[in-house]
Amino acid sequence: QVPLVESGGGSVQPGGSLRLSCTAPGFDLGNHAIGWFRQAPGKPREEVSCIGSYADRVYYRDSVKGRFTTSRDKAKNTIYLQMDNLKPEDTASYYCARMRDERWIKHWTLQNKYEGWGQGTQVTVSS
Repeated sequence: QVPLVESGGGSVQPGGSLRLSCTAPGFDLGNHAIGWFRQAPGKPREEVSCIGSYADRVYYRDSVKGRFTTSRDKAKNTIYLQMDNLKPEDTASYYCARMRDERWIKHWTLQNKYEGWGQGTQVTVSS
């Protein structure tokens, strides 16, 4: 399994924005649905978003709808998570992973459908 690589995390004030990137050097992500997940200290990892290989299907957890936007650039082999109006409760390590089989995309919240988990990038929202 080729691990994905996340970047773009940082520290922002509430209401701020960050854009996370997810790529996989040497591995073409173009034919894979990609999921974003996060884990806050002391809490289980939770799903955030998922985008289909053709970007025709994008899913979000309820708490980020209207604030987060997932997109992909196949030419750059990169998937983005644009996070706007960040809140302190968004503080977490953010991870991306590829779905083994896109036929499972309707079950995008199930973490066992993914592989290639990266090391994560830290997002801290604090005043």
